Amino acid sequence: MKLFDSELKVMDVLWRLGDRTAKEISSILGEEIGWNVNTTYTVIKKCIAKGAVLRTEPNFLCHALVSKAEIQEAETEELIGRLFDGSPDLLFASLLGSRRLSPEQLQRLRDIVNEMR
Repeated sequence: MKLFDSELKVMDVLWRLGDRTAKEISSILGEEIGWNVNTTYTVIKKCIAKGAVLRTEPNFLCHALVSKAEIQEAETEELIGRLFDGSPDLLFASLLGSRRLSPEQLQRLRDIVNEMR
């Protein structure tokens, strides 16, 4: 499932806060990023059409049907396939080569690699 940045903003509210009405989501995104009600409702409807959100009554209650981890995995796989010829190690090398990492970040990466062994 491919979600665009605007759809991810709606999903992020649901992932952080759990089920919310469309009105609540609109209020939250209005405060956080300045969206108006119509924009929020349009994006929620797109999420529903894609099967990422379930709408129930009363009050247009929205429930995330996909987890953040599922979307992160799908997006990572797409990125690796599209830009790194399907090679996760090339992505990893690019990440390490493009920025300076703190000792804590380097240790966390070592821990992740060790856990995968």
